[in-house]
Amino acid sequence: MGPFIEIISKPDNIAIVVMILMVLFFTFWAFQQAIKNDALRRRGEPIEGEFDGKVDTWKPLVRIEFIIALIVFIGLTFWSLVVDAPLEELANPTLTPNPAKAPWYFLGLQEMLVYFDPWIAGVVLPTLIIIGLIAIPYIDINPKGNGYYTFSERKWAILIFCFGFLFLWILLIVIGVFFRGPGWLWFWPWEAWDHHRVIYEGTTDLTNLVGIESRSGWGFFIGGGVVTIYYALGMILPYLYWKKKKPEFLKSLGMVPYITVSFLFWTMLALPIKMFLRLVLMVKYVWVTPWFNI
Repeated sequence: MGPFIEIISKPDNIAIVVMILMVLFFTFWAFQQAIKNDALRRRGEPIEGEFDGKVDTWKPLVRIEFIIALIVFIGLTFWSLVVDAPLEELANPTLTPNPAKAPWYFLGLQEMLVYFDPWIAGVVLPTLIIIGLIAIPYIDINPKGNGYYTFSERKWAILIFCFGFLFLWILLIVIGVFFRGPGWLWFWPWEAWDHHRVIYEGTTDLTNLVGIESRSGWGFFIGGGVVTIYYALGMILPYLYWKKKKPEFLKSLGMVPYITVSFLFWTMLALPIKMFLRLVLMVKYVWVTPWFNI
């Protein structure tokens, strides 16, 4: 564990470690508050923050934010005095650092380059993330949970958000910072980062597993068919389930929002599926086209 401790104690990684600890703490605290409020709801007691009228925001919000801003300012000042800034030497165009890593907030996108075509990982998926965030107010038909923590009243929304944020964003940042070493190779915490390490990982495309060339006509149609069936079943099967169990939910949601939610959800779920195919089965692409690869 010595190499791993050395990595997490680097000045430029301390902030990331603090960020991870804070994310875990506030996630735990939020779920604790949600469970507490759900228990109050079951007992028929009022929930703090559940109020439809106007309230004074100075004491419960503005004053607290101002105090927290002062604490953060003092903490950053103390931090800058104790820990030296991780400045590097002047950029040398003839020498590429190894590993060459993006800023920490882009490491999730850099990690996705391992599993997707650069155009998909660098343009399409980030665009879908932005579109999904913009669409949330228009496709969220549940009026509950405004102004107070709850879990029982917004199970699916909370679980999907935690899955997307914690596992598909924070986890990718953790992998990129602490587990990707020279050559963007995977290093376990007990392994030292060896700059001379060379590993050949033979990859194949999905259609090659059944003996069909991925860049042939048959490979194009089979790969496209797999992607189409994936999205079609992902939209049709839940639709039939909700239509049988809760038809009023589908009616209140509407067809266009349902298709939007389903498409974004199954696109999000495609990332861990591609990670499994790439890391376990050594499958690089599912669908190879002349324009992009998935």
